[in-house]
Amino acid sequence: MNPTARRIALSLLLGSLPVLGALDLPSVHAGDPNAFNRLMKPASKRNPPPAQDGIHDPKNAGTALLQKPREAFAGLPKGRGGNYIDWAKALNDGKIAPRYDKIKLDAKPILMDLNIVREVKGSMPDVVYPHKQHTEWLDCANCHPAIFIPKKGANQMSMAQIILGEKCGVCHGKVAFPVSDCRRCHSGTKSEKTAAKNAPPPSAPAAKP
Repeated sequence: MNPTARRIALSLLLGSLPVLGALDLPSVHAGDPNAFNRLMKPASKRNPPPAQDGIHDPKNAGTALLQKPREAFAGLPKGRGGNYIDWAKALNDGKIAPRYDKIKLDAKPILMDLNIVREVKGSMPDVVYPHKQHTEWLDCANCHPAIFIPKKGANQMSMAQIILGEKCGVCHGKVAFPVSDCRRCHSGTKSEKTAAKNAPPPSAPAAKP
């Protein structure tokens, strides 16, 4: 991540927004506070054709042969961020059938139906990590052990790390739904243990007159 992006991420996390004033950002109308954010494009400008997406070379003849995203995404369940497609639901509904092996067409993924619950401080719901949805797309070696050590208590992480592209942020915000969709991960109910930790201290009984 470049230094400017790192400063923005840290400033947003720490609440020191004045650092944004030192950056060369375009002026924004007061009625549209999200205009500077490229991820908050209006629906009419989402998923442009390859020649206009800023990724493919519009001068390359092969770019014109690529299918337009809006055509490819037609009929797929909608999501709340990223390219606005819920890919996990599309897979569960049988709308797509991704190839697990680039050579063996009949190869099937090894699914692991196990949820990992991470207790979270404060009022946010606990994080539920579903192995099933991840192993439908990925091999165990994609994450273990380079990103996550497969051992209980061995992986300490924070939202700052994730936003800066570490841990879950290696994929989320790049090729998976963005971390701004908080409730996709923070979907668990607080455990009794966590709720007791976060409960306010009992008030002292009122003095008798």
